[in-house]
Amino acid sequence: MSDNPRERDALFSTSWGAPLARVYGAGDVSGKGVLGAPGEFPYTRGVHPTGHRGRLWTMRQYAGFGSAAETNKRYRFLLDQGQTGLSVAFDLPTQMGYDPDAAIAHGEVGKVGVSIASMEDMQDLFEGIPLDRVSTSMTINATASILLALYVAVAKRHGVPASTLSGTVQNDVLKEYIARGTYIFPPAPSMRLITDIFAYCKDEVPRWNTISISGYHVREAGCTAVQEVAFTLANAIAYVQAAVEAGLAVDAFAPQLSFFFNAHNNLLEEVAKFRAARRLWARIMRDRFRARDPRSLALRFHAQTAGSMLTAQQPENNIVRVAIQALAAVLGGCQSLHTNSMDEALALPTEKSVRVALRTQQVLAYESGVADTVDALGGSFAVERLTDDIEGEAEAYIRKIDELGGSVAAIGFMQKEIQDAAYRYQREVEDKRRTVVGVNDFVTDEAAPANLFQVDAGIGEALRERVARVRKRRDADHAARALDAVERAARGRENVMPRLVEAVEASVTLGEICGRLRGVFGTHQPSVTF
Repeated sequence: MSDNPRERDALFSTSWGAPLARVYGAGDVSGKGVLGAPGEFPYTRGVHPTGHRGRLWTMRQYAGFGSAAETNKRYRFLLDQGQTGLSVAFDLPTQMGYDPDAAIAHGEVGKVGVSIASMEDMQDLFEGIPLDRVSTSMTINATASILLALYVAVAKRHGVPASTLSGTVQNDVLKEYIARGTYIFPPAPSMRLITDIFAYCKDEVPRWNTISISGYHVREAGCTAVQEVAFTLANAIAYVQAAVEAGLAVDAFAPQLSFFFNAHNNLLEEVAKFRAARRLWARIMRDRFRARDPRSLALRFHAQTAGSMLTAQQPENNIVRVAIQALAAVLGGCQSLHTNSMDEALALPTEKSVRVALRTQQVLAYESGVADTVDALGGSFAVERLTDDIEGEAEAYIRKIDELGGSVAAIGFMQKEIQDAAYRYQREVEDKRRTVVGVNDFVTDEAAPANLFQVDAGIGEALRERVARVRKRRDADHAARALDAVERAARGRENVMPRLVEAVEASVTLGEICGRLRGVFGTHQPSVTF
């Protein structure tokens, strides 16, 4: 490294390329950064007056693989280890609307998440778990309405009223078009399904978070901290606008909105990112949508540590990375948190590595002291300046997206911005202008760790046979009538959610429902125009 101070300073910059000063002072913080109090508008310092001191974040480890019965065992293990909420990972066929016996699902069933095709699968997934006392998050988007219907139906079978259920369904399909790819239907009918969930939960499942608007996946695709805030909030604006246009009053559904952000490597930048997102969202909801309920203005978020920052080389280093990322989420005021496991760059996590990841959260909560003071880094000149900068840069992006016609019209623009940012980052790593420990510096020769987790190779065939048995046992006429009712609702203006609940109670499968909806809505055919 050069001995010239100016040359050294040029090496330090934010994730979006802005220079970082060597030191910040009071003159670097703008007037709009007036701190205020936690639990008060604009919520820069947190959405609750007592922060984590009043209630710790929900420790919600993301898990799912193979069959529902296998995943249920992992959930019970995690709950026994002190996890305080469930988070369901679904396999790709479930995410894309296919049953295990679909030809396109071959080789993917149960591989990257749990396979859920029917009421019977959902029953096995939550066997012995008190749904009225455990909060459940389901990371599902294109098929979110069907999985929520299954959850409601299983709760009913357990004697648990829908009104007592708490949890979240991700239900954020816009980021699928932008960054992830597990979409099914075109944007317009997808938005209709999302607003149907908003309306249904307002009356039937009032404690449920109807959407988790996700910046996580756009950050995993390579965007910067500023882009993560901007694109997430731009998508949120699109959802709120769609719901208002569907006739819902903003304060009737906005308190059930939640967000999902990435907890990345740069500690101070990430803390500032979470603070900026809260402040910007509060102003958007008050000024653009005229929301008046304080709950509509308060951005509540789940965080997950950065999967894209995990390395297959020297995987033990990932424990340190995850601890720093989790610390950023806690200091940034998250409401729930998932910590990745050290071996996830190589395979699904083992029980041991999951336990270490959960213990990381528990050490932060009970030993580190960082949960004892609300917004402990608030007032730091560097953090306040970064908060201001991220908010300002994100606002500029949102104005650009508005000019393009909103998030749906700006999908190609956001894709290009993410691709450019990802390319810049990769070039920095390859040119060694950015150090990744164990990858491009401090490298060692060592074999891949043994005892990686393996999904049962025969799970696909077993689940194909299971779904065939479900179809054989059910009342075929009842199932056919229920499926016809779903199609009629989709073709008309009726809220489709009650019909989905009836269909899954009649043992109609996820793939059968999606087949009918494809017939009504069509499928999305991406066209990339930058």
